[in-house]
Amino acid sequence: MKRISVLAFLMLASCGMMAQKDGGFGIKAGLNYGSTGDLRQSGQTIIDNPEQKIGFHAGFFGKIDLESVYIRPELFFTRLNQQYNGLDAQVDKIDAPVLLGVYVFKPVSIFAGPSFQYILDTDLQDVELARVQEEFTVGLQVGIAVDLGSVGLDLRYERGFKENEAQFTRAGQLGALDTRPEQLTFAISVKF
Repeated sequence: MKRISVLAFLMLASCGMMAQKDGGFGIKAGLNYGSTGDLRQSGQTIIDNPEQKIGFHAGFFGKIDLESVYIRPELFFTRLNQQYNGLDAQVDKIDAPVLLGVYVFKPVSIFAGPSFQYILDTDLQDVELARVQEEFTVGLQVGIAVDLGSVGLDLRYERGFKENEAQFTRAGQLGALDTRPEQLTFAISVKF
């Protein structure tokens, strides 16, 4: 919880620096399509390609425009959904990407940056999961954005850097679910 408070403080502080002409802050929401990692039981991978399902994300962002480049810190809630041979799985997390963008030509830009992630909850249908090994992880986001005045659209790819497992026992066998995300997201944002 302390880490979330620090991230929220940093986000609010950066929003205070948005005095630049095209900078600002706002809200964003969208859909994500992807999954987490593989499902292992008794040391062997039993499902390495879960069925991807649609999830969602919502939160807020700040933007500091510096002529042809910008810095965009964000803070939002994400829910990932997938299915492992009929078992629904869900991962809830807080994402805090810090993105560096470059205008290809206004209003189109490309961006990339680290995404700091805090895993809130992991659920696998009818299976009792232990807490994930690392609640705080880091991933990478890359994408393309279009700014249409106060409304923005972006499409991005996200990938977690390292495996992060939640342990479980099912039918007397030890298993693990990798919570590392790999997803495509589409978002609409509104700048104030």
